[in-house]
Amino acid sequence: MPSSEQKAGGFIAKNPENGDFNQYWYSAKTIQGMVEAVEAACGDDSRVAFVSTPSVYFSLTDAGLKQRSRFFDIDKKWEKDPCFVYYDFNDPEGFPEELKGQFDMVVIDPPFITRQVWEKYQQTAKVLVKDPSKYLVLNSTVQENLSMMQDLFGSDIEATKFQPSIPHLVYQYHFFSNFKPEALAEWNPEIPSDD
Repeated sequence: MPSSEQKAGGFIAKNPENGDFNQYWYSAKTIQGMVEAVEAACGDDSRVAFVSTPSVYFSLTDAGLKQRSRFFDIDKKWEKDPCFVYYDFNDPEGFPEELKGQFDMVVIDPPFITRQVWEKYQQTAKVLVKDPSKYLVLNSTVQENLSMMQDLFGSDIEATKFQPSIPHLVYQYHFFSNFKPEALAEWNPEIPSDD
C-alpha cells in the first residue's frame, strides 16, 4: 500500500496547480505530515471535512476514514469522486443539508488569507461539525493571523512547530490547531531555520 507521501506525490504529479482557483499545493512531505496528524487524531467512526484541501483528502491512507469523510472544493474536476462536495466560500452553507452536523474534524486551507474570507470558512465549519463548541480543527494560514484564528476558532488554537512547505507560494504559512498533532510537532526540514 502506498504511503501518504507517495500518494501526495502522485496527486501533485496528476493535478497541476490552477492559478484561476489560487491552487498552490503543499509539498509531498507536508501533505504526509497533515495526513498523519489527521489520521492519528481520528477514531474508528470519525468523519473529517476537508475544506479546500483536496491534496490531503486524496493522500489519506486510512480507507475507512476516507470513505466516511468529504472534501469540499470549487474545482469540479474531482466531481466524479463520490466524496466530492462542490463548495464556494462565497456561499458558506451552500451544500447539501444532510452534511450539516456530520463531522468531527475540519481541515481548512482557504485560497485567501483575509478575515472576510476566514469568517466564511468559520461559518462553514460551524455548520459542518457535530458539536460547534467542541471539534478538532487544523488550519493553514500566515503567522500574522494567529489572533484571528483564536478569535474565530477558539482561544486554544496554537501554531504547530512544523511549518508547511508550499513550493510555489511566496508567503510562509503556518498550521494552527486546537489539538496537539504529534506528526506536526517537529521542525519541517524543508523550511530554512532562523537558528
